[in-house]
Amino acid sequence: MNKKILFFVIIIQLLSCNKQVNNTLDLSKATVLISPAINSNFQKTATTVLTEEIKKRTQLNLTLSDKKLSKTIIALALSTDKNIANLKVPQRDYDNVEFKKEGYRLVYENKVDKNILWIIGADKRAILYGIGKLLRTANMSEGQFSVASTLDISEAPQYELRGHQFGYRNTANSWDSWTIEQFDQHFREQVLFGANSFENIPFQKPNSSVHFKVDPQKMEVELSKICDKYDAEYWVWTPAPKDLTIENAPEEGLKEQEEFYARVPRLDGVFVPGGDPGDNHPSVLMPYLEKLSTLLKKHHPDAGIWVSLQGFEEEKVDYFFNYLNENKPEWLRGLVYGPSSPPIQLERELLSKEYKHRFYPDITHTVRCHYPVDNWDQAFALTLGREPSNPQPKYYAKLFNQDSQYTDGFITYSDGSHDDINKVVWSQLGWNPNVDINNTVLEYCRFYFGNNVAEGATIGVFSLEKNWDGPLIGNGIVKETLSLWQQLETENPQLQDNWRWQQLIMRAYYDAYIQDRLTYEKNLEVEAYKILAHAKNKGIEQTMLEALVHLQKADSLPVAQDLKNKVFEYAEALFKSVGAQTSVPKYNASGFERGAILDLIDYPLNNRWWLEDEFKKIETLKTEEEKLARIKFLRTYDNPSEGSFYDNISSADAKHVTSKTDDAIDFLWEKDGLSRKRLSTQLFQFTPELEYDELDSNSNYIIRVSGYGEALLRANGERLKPTNYEKDFEQFKEFPLSKELIKDGKLKITFDKPDEEHLNWRKQSRVTDVWVLKE
Repeated sequence: MNKKILFFVIIIQLLSCNKQVNNTLDLSKATVLISPAINSNFQKTATTVLTEEIKKRTQLNLTLSDKKLSKTIIALALSTDKNIANLKVPQRDYDNVEFKKEGYRLVYENKVDKNILWIIGADKRAILYGIGKLLRTANMSEGQFSVASTLDISEAPQYELRGHQFGYRNTANSWDSWTIEQFDQHFREQVLFGANSFENIPFQKPNSSVHFKVDPQKMEVELSKICDKYDAEYWVWTPAPKDLTIENAPEEGLKEQEEFYARVPRLDGVFVPGGDPGDNHPSVLMPYLEKLSTLLKKHHPDAGIWVSLQGFEEEKVDYFFNYLNENKPEWLRGLVYGPSSPPIQLERELLSKEYKHRFYPDITHTVRCHYPVDNWDQAFALTLGREPSNPQPKYYAKLFNQDSQYTDGFITYSDGSHDDINKVVWSQLGWNPNVDINNTVLEYCRFYFGNNVAEGATIGVFSLEKNWDGPLIGNGIVKETLSLWQQLETENPQLQDNWRWQQLIMRAYYDAYIQDRLTYEKNLEVEAYKILAHAKNKGIEQTMLEALVHLQKADSLPVAQDLKNKVFEYAEALFKSVGAQTSVPKYNASGFERGAILDLIDYPLNNRWWLEDEFKKIETLKTEEEKLARIKFLRTYDNPSEGSFYDNISSADAKHVTSKTDDAIDFLWEKDGLSRKRLSTQLFQFTPELEYDELDSNSNYIIRVSGYGEALLRANGERLKPTNYEKDFEQFKEFPLSKELIKDGKLKITFDKPDEEHLNWRKQSRVTDVWVLKE
């Protein structure tokens, strides 16, 4: 290289390095200074949080002083402070966000011989939010702690209530095993990401969970103390007695509640669900709540009573709002919107402005829930179930902005540590509904995994969300996601005991294992049907036996056992690190829908269980013709002749279904997840819609429907009369479709809803499969 060019390259590099140094504020030797205007207990909390969390990530021990200050200072101040230790607190004439409730400013200031990083808060809680932003954005590694010298960040939350439910009860899939110290650390971390409230579920029996390390009555009090320590609101979810009309039931409920109120040092909100559980009419519920409010005010004057209308039919809803309008109860703080409540926008419109409207969104479940995973493959629903590790930052950002606009804030429904990222996403959206979700996840990964890992882990989180989008077979993202997490796993052994890290990597292995199994087992089924095609020539019994043996290769010659073994290794690690109960028999999960992802990991992903049962039925048929006809029906079930069409309702790969359910109860759950029904029978909708544009306008068709109960079918708006009408599962209804109705070759199938509101949804009519068969 020419010497002159080399000289200039070196000079440019030196200038670049110098510029980089000048643009960075080294905080590794900083002294921490805190405003004396903050009460002493909270001074200790704030400085402990700051210094402990920095030490965890850097091994640096920052000192606290108001006298002997180093050249670099981290100053914690209230926005009303004029100066601290003769240092003037920065003020500005515009955009004074740090004066708004919970608002803070994080800003660097250079003063002659002092470099000062100011964390300025409107109140003591805001100081913690400023500390949280510093910890989420600073460059930290062993012996290193720095921020950009251009740092100037300020924000205040848009929603006043931002919290999460942490019910210390047996149905939780992890934290019923936690210690007081674990809850303290976890609440601290949630606050550092912007949460300001936590909701417990008291009145648990000491023997109700084998995992309890602390008596529930003691934990109820300790959680209240932790909330007070971090100036977070302490809420409780406490249903009324199931039937308030029973003699002495109200008195017993009130007595139990008051004893609890007297025990806890802090209590801010009492949420009494109107239903789920319970079925009390508001005419008896509201007087009970009024008495409850009197007892609450006696012990916690600033606390409020909240109620939901979950499960209320129209008459109850009308009664409730008429009661509010006529009585205007001052003792009621607000209304909670939760699953099975009236529409959220309608509640807001009917609710008088003097009452608050709290959101109770379910961010913990994937199916049979408030916010089901959109376009989820049945293979995941059958195996991962309701409570797997479920990071869905983009999906929840969309849902937050769809519904939260009608509320004053939220406390989410959660039942485990598996939805940890969703909590952070929801908390940050509570500060700013337009926040960059990519940056939120980046801050999460930086805070919990470190600077060097943050970008790769962020890509990994969003990749896990993509894994769940649409049909699993052929989804190339799944293996790419696994490769990324395997690389991160290999390169970062220091994170092997980090439970957040463990559950993300486990999901990558789990998804890939299910994809390999699904592909393999679906192929086995296709090949089994080819074997059955020779039944007439080879003999019915011999052919069924060969087909069955071939299908059973899924068990006798399983695939991808290395991936499965990794899942089990991480499940064991998660049980040790965070108490995650991923199995009922192995880890004492409270139920198979409660995070027990190991117990259904090998659930058949083809129809071999169903075919085994069908083969036994065929053996009982009297004639060879009947047996051959049934075999043909089985092997062509979802593969009708050319010019005909088949759709499995709610399947991710259904081509003609245009409708979706809003609660994912379209995934059947029975026998603890071990149903032997045909897989297509386990997917359904109550009133599906299907559209076709490729029909032969010169042909008549038969519309065949399978499902349960009624099927009030319309074709292009016209109600059709059935020629066959069987009502049980895997029986059929058939409706002749005249070519006069499809002159343009287009067809829209809809179903009127039967009058079944008196029935539980599990007993209501539904549609599982639809055929349009060319005659």
